[in-house]
Amino acid sequence: MSSLFARTTRRITLAHIRHVPRIPPSGATGVVTRVYQQVEHDFGLLAPPVALHAPAPDHLAAAWAILRETLVVEGEVGRAAKEIVAAAVSLANSCPYCVDVHGATLAGLTEGADAGHVMADRIEAIADPSLRELARWARASGPVRSTQPVSAPFPRSHAPELLGVAVAFHYYNRMVNVFLQDSPLPPVRGRAREVARGVAARMMGRLARVPALPGASVDLLPAAPLPADLRWAAGQPHVAAAMSRAATVFEAGGRRTVPAGVRQLVTDLLPAGAPSLTGGALWLDDAVSRLPEEERPTGRLALSVALASYRVTDAVVDAAGADVSGGSLIELASWASFTAARRAGALLGDEFSTTSDS
Repeated sequence: MSSLFARTTRRITLAHIRHVPRIPPSGATGVVTRVYQQVEHDFGLLAPPVALHAPAPDHLAAAWAILRETLVVEGEVGRAAKEIVAAAVSLANSCPYCVDVHGATLAGLTEGADAGHVMADRIEAIADPSLRELARWARASGPVRSTQPVSAPFPRSHAPELLGVAVAFHYYNRMVNVFLQDSPLPPVRGRAREVARGVAARMMGRLARVPALPGASVDLLPAAPLPADLRWAAGQPHVAAAMSRAATVFEAGGRRTVPAGVRQLVTDLLPAGAPSLTGGALWLDDAVSRLPEEERPTGRLALSVALASYRVTDAVVDAAGADVSGGSLIELASWASFTAARRAGALLGDEFSTTSDS
């Protein structure tokens, strides 16, 4: 059953969603209802980054599964460590919405100034050495460093959870940058904004302390084999199940909605992600010129989401969305987001497939 807080915040949180239909709990059916119930029970409120997927119900279930089974579920890694990875990856992807949410959660879980240092992108100022190393590792995993593997500051046994959080947020940051407003906080400045952040920290910290057992979300989707590039998840069955099932959903959505030539172009250009960021619109124009004219709006959005989602404009979304429904637009963006996210995870997790535990 939803809490009073979850029910009273539904309208506010759904108002954060842009470009696709907002589906309230009163209008939900089937798997959307089941996911909404789990989100409100385990996360404490109907989180907009999850709810934005509702026009594509199987994608909603997939997105929730990778978030719940990595970040929310109790495991070997404490929630504060997971939140600092979430916030630092969000910094790397220039996603202010996720930085605000997960920086506030970290502030609610920890004492001192470390959460503020993360939110201000002052990683080296973090006092806790273990959190500082995690933040440094996660911060370096963004698109500018996407071709450079970074040594993980944790043992193999922690990889499914911490790599899982990193991959989940490489996915979510891209979706949030496209489909949500810039921040969940009220549009205020100065002292009022600090007060709002303090309230959010207390609320999110309290919600993050509610325990969640593993595996509840995986049955929302059919079983699927774990792809080779997600093998770092194998040490935790619930994480592996979430990642494998979500990967199958996102790939199927991509095949339905994204033309084969666009999928190939994104896949080919992802390894050159860092140079592409400096090319701006001219680089993007040149890249999509390889596609048939009718596929260029889709190609422009897919490439932008995968390589630099913070640069996606309303015009780019509207051009691609002119020919597809809200659900198909989610499928397109989800495919591009998860393609980029799993590549980041494969690079980050490569050492765990070749070295022994430490």
